[in-house]
Amino acid sequence: MITRFLSPCLGWLVLTVAPLEHADAKPPADLKKQIAIIQAVGTEGTGNAEAAVAFRELARAKASALLPLLRAIEPSNPIARNWLRSAVEVIVERELAATKPLPFADLKAFLADRTQSPEARRLAFDLMLAIDRATAEAMVPGFLDDPSTELRRDAVELLISEGRKQLAQETGDTATATYRKALDSARDVDQIQEIAKALTNLKQQVDLPRHFGFLTDWQIIGPFHNNDRKGFAEEFPPENSINLKASYPGKESKVQWQALATSDPYGKVDLNKPYGKLKEVTSYAYHEFNSAETQPAELRLGCKNAWKVWLNGQLLFGRDEYHRGQRIDQYKMPVQLKKGTNSILIKLCQNEQKEDWTVQWEFQLRVCDTTGTAILATNRPKSNLE
Repeated sequence: MITRFLSPCLGWLVLTVAPLEHADAKPPADLKKQIAIIQAVGTEGTGNAEAAVAFRELARAKASALLPLLRAIEPSNPIARNWLRSAVEVIVERELAATKPLPFADLKAFLADRTQSPEARRLAFDLMLAIDRATAEAMVPGFLDDPSTELRRDAVELLISEGRKQLAQETGDTATATYRKALDSARDVDQIQEIAKALTNLKQQVDLPRHFGFLTDWQIIGPFHNNDRKGFAEEFPPENSINLKASYPGKESKVQWQALATSDPYGKVDLNKPYGKLKEVTSYAYHEFNSAETQPAELRLGCKNAWKVWLNGQLLFGRDEYHRGQRIDQYKMPVQLKKGTNSILIKLCQNEQKEDWTVQWEFQLRVCDTTGTAILATNRPKSNLE
């Protein structure tokens, strides 16, 4: 069964609806109408009963319905996407079991259209694998620059495997070139880490902060208080205006801005270094990012403490939570960068807990596009590798 994209919350659906006719499947009376009913499903169960009926109709459709269903994924909300993917999978499973022809050429054309939803294109490729694996797998090397990170991942994995073989054959120079090519296209953290390790073992330098787009040079000010966790809501002076020459009353004494740069390969900025291991405190980090053009972007933050982020004076988001773990790209904030200087301000609060695992007070932030490709500022310091 094709279940790569089947949501766990919909797994019950295929099992609990009445058996579908396998031999004489017919298209629904009004394909567009049934898709619209699915797309109208909302949160907290809104429209689920109607969607279940529409799903049953769509699941009876012939293979000719696959392309309209795939195209409907892009404008749909996440819940509706799960229903549509499930309908696609049921149709394909039934048609394959009945040895009926499936539209491989149409799926290939859909896959080639990079304006379609990345997840829909990935699903189309998985369907192609089920129809003609050899022909589909031959297409994988062409995914190295694909906007679908899942398709791109397959192409990068091919290069990683090739690099491993070259290392086993002791062809270091060839392996280096292969791994470099893989790194240029890699966007998933686990693959990047594996490639970086291989290149390091080959005595090659890797600029991971630049590859990810991590911001490494900051101005910081603090500590202000976070007594009784009230600092998160309180507006300290940096939230109203940025004056890097100013000083303000802090938690225990006057505080002023100071430079803090990080050499961590994953852009981690450790606030314990300038301040010490303090508790019940608040600090701010500020960065000016010069964009070459007006462009959409994502600010991606990793932080285990409470935080808020502003871009050009506008609050983007914040979370008043502590010590819930930290990882790369933990939070993604879509933004519009303006051409020229963009101000990025982060508020970082540390709470009162004293256990060893609560001591960390750090963050990492990168600027990239929706695929995770770094967007580098025109004022970014030069790398040692350039």
